[in-house]
Amino acid sequence: MYNFTFYVPTRIHFGEGQISHLSELKESGSKVLMVYGGGSIKRNGIYDKAMEILKEAGLSVTELSGVEPNPRIETVRKGAEICKTEGIDMVLAIGGGSTIDCAKVVSAGAKYDGDPWDLVLDGSKIKSALPIYSVLTLSATGSEMDEFAVITDMSKNEKWGTAAECLKPKMSVLDPTYTYSVSKKQTAAGTADMMSHTFENYFSFEEGADVPKRFGEGLLMTMMKYGPIALNDPTNYDARANLMWAASHAINGLTRVGNAPGWCVHPMEHELSAFYDITHGEGLAILTPVWMEHILSDKTAPIIATYGKNVLGLTGDNDMTVAKEAIEATKKFFFETMGMPANLRAVGITEKTNFDKMAEKASKGCEGCFVPLSKDDVKEIFEAAF
Repeated sequence: MYNFTFYVPTRIHFGEGQISHLSELKESGSKVLMVYGGGSIKRNGIYDKAMEILKEAGLSVTELSGVEPNPRIETVRKGAEICKTEGIDMVLAIGGGSTIDCAKVVSAGAKYDGDPWDLVLDGSKIKSALPIYSVLTLSATGSEMDEFAVITDMSKNEKWGTAAECLKPKMSVLDPTYTYSVSKKQTAAGTADMMSHTFENYFSFEEGADVPKRFGEGLLMTMMKYGPIALNDPTNYDARANLMWAASHAINGLTRVGNAPGWCVHPMEHELSAFYDITHGEGLAILTPVWMEHILSDKTAPIIATYGKNVLGLTGDNDMTVAKEAIEATKKFFFETMGMPANLRAVGITEKTNFDKMAEKASKGCEGCFVPLSKDDVKEIFEAAF
């Protein structure tokens, strides 16, 4: 297990009714930029409750609405400018990972003299940020408890991740009841997203990293148990609570530090989203089993087989056989149990015109991953997923 520094400063208020803790935002000043997406938080009452608590705490609120499912740099620029002109003290995101990601780069852009896109392309330029708070309404990305943000520039067909310690939220409210109204599509996609985060950290050749690997297996078992329950019984509190907490731990470093190599499925999916604006979790579900098949070898089979045995309950002495069974079981979970689209055509991608360009860009983001992928490797994966 390699050396690491583990630091998660986010204060979590977990459970029903914990939105009352928004009064704590006054610790960071008096002016709040509230960032959210569409009208769902107004329809389900979260918006009104948040505004009531913030105003009772003596806080003034400016709004940035309309954050996209794949948050756009134009929205980030607008938010950063509001922060500067209005003298905003802190940023509050109410929504899922896209909203929180947008809020993070807005908060950094408010402290930066140049174009916020610079901060997306080069996270080392993020030197400071306004305090970030969040109220989570979708279990998926784990952005409520990590340092990462992903922003898209559709005019350039580019989607990049950035990161900085100061982008870790100061406080996040996790109320599982706020995810009751999440659609079946987004519940499935969110489960696939958090599973992919865990897979990206789990599959490695690092020796002696039992703690992060066993944490990862426990999270995967939890996700695969409760994902179908939430899909079929949307108001099951235990299912929504376990998925919400599992998503946070999948990416806050618990399963990553001391073990994880560079990620590879996410860079490939980011190209799909950048060119076709598809749902992130659906893209990950489509690519993950194809990637597993592509990298399967005598060297990787024992690790994939361990996943099959410890998470899926498979048995057998031949690692290659068990590994293949694990991949098939993963496909079945995504495409049958969770009802997700099984190939790129099913999400509206009807041609391969951009695959060469996408593969070139994605391969650059796969450096240092579990199994190195060349441009040709990535293109083969895209074509096999088609």
